[in-house]
Amino acid sequence: MQIALHHVQLAAPPECEEVARSFYGGLLGLEELPKPEGLRGRGGVWFRCGAHEIHIGVEQDFRPARKAHPAFLVDDLDGLRERLERSGVSVREDVPLPGYRRFHASDPFGNRLEFLQALG
Repeated sequence: MQIALHHVQLAAPPECEEVARSFYGGLLGLEELPKPEGLRGRGGVWFRCGAHEIHIGVEQDFRPARKAHPAFLVDDLDGLRERLERSGVSVREDVPLPGYRRFHASDPFGNRLEFLQALG
C-alpha cells in the first residue's frame, strides 16, 4: 500500500476568499485551483503548492490553528521573510531543525504557518 499527501486544509472564517487569494495567491505566489462544482457553494478557495494542494475552507465557528500547521519548503527563505515583513506579516523564529533554516508566521486568519529552507 502506498500513501501520499494530496492536500492540507486550513480553516478560515466566512467570506474569507478575497483575503485568502491576496495572501496565498498574491503574497505567497500559489496558483489558485478551481473548486469542483459540487463544492463551490461551501465557500473557500484552493491553491496548488508544488505537487500538493492547500485548501482554505470556511468554518462557521472559526478558530485559528495556533499549534497544528503546514510547513512550506521554499528556496529563498530570506526573500520570503522580507516580502512577508514588508506586507506587515509578523515573522517568528523557532528552535532550529537539523539541516534547515526556518521561521513561523500566521496567515491573515491567525493560522500558524512554517517556512523552511534546506541548508547547503
